[in-house]
Amino acid sequence: MIRVEGRAEEFEQLRPLLFAIAYRILGSVVEAEDAVQETWLRFEATETEPVSTKAFLSAVVTRISIDVLRSARVRREKYVGPWFPEPLVADPYEDPARSAELADSVSMAALLLLERLSPLERAVFVLRDVFRFDYDEIASAVGRSEDACRQLASRARRHMEAGRPRFDADRREREQLAERFFAALRDGEVDELQELLAADVQIIGDGGGKAPAFTKGVRGFDRVVRVLEGLIPAIGAVELGVQPHEVNGQPGAIVRDGSGRVLGTLALDILDGRIQTIRGVVNPDKLRHLGPVGDAWAVNREVSRARRPHG
Repeated sequence: MIRVEGRAEEFEQLRPLLFAIAYRILGSVVEAEDAVQETWLRFEATETEPVSTKAFLSAVVTRISIDVLRSARVRREKYVGPWFPEPLVADPYEDPARSAELADSVSMAALLLLERLSPLERAVFVLRDVFRFDYDEIASAVGRSEDACRQLASRARRHMEAGRPRFDADRREREQLAERFFAALRDGEVDELQELLAADVQIIGDGGGKAPAFTKGVRGFDRVVRVLEGLIPAIGAVELGVQPHEVNGQPGAIVRDGSGRVLGTLALDILDGRIQTIRGVVNPDKLRHLGPVGDAWAVNREVSRARRPHG
């Protein structure tokens, strides 16, 4: 009993790290939580005591995540519209010395880049470049030699560097700009909105065929402004709540209906003092971990009626 209780305590101390690894490999909150739970079951059932509990558990959760990702990739190829990661509103793993770096590694843009890698490349990159594991530990985790892991890391790094997302360095400035954006949206300040948008700004949404979304994207300053202008009266008419909140380590918001149920999340990519991309996740299957989910189709109908001219 003492051994089990001791293991449980060790496991709980490492749970934030294990989830952080699994989420970056999988891009799914629910699947990452399942991978962590399966890791505990295997740890509990192991008769031998590992030399390093951290290395052992990290290896187990990595192998589980790789297996899950391989099957998930097949499903994602059949996904309706653009696929975005499940929104993460709070990363349980913290390292004050690397907080900005860790936040950027979990951004929507970074995770979408990781989708281009093979499962092995993705796992090696996450362990090495994000969490700074040694190559001998990585080799044990993925079942490859250290030299092979170095090659995988190098290849993954080249892919990531080629498309690495850029963000403004000052996180507080990003947060303030996002606050201005959502306040202007709420208050109907179109001129303010225009000041905050990049010339090539785009809006794109992930509805998975289960909620209304800009699946083909809206690109260009004028088009995006028109979309936002159309939303302003609707926000008040149907009592939508746009709650500023960090989403995947970047400024964003949680959108709720009049009853407080979650309708979606918005994540903003900000560079050079302007909003470059607005990514919305409205697929209800990707929102359940955030709380009760509202009916986006019903709200969309209300919005359409609110936008229809009267008289």
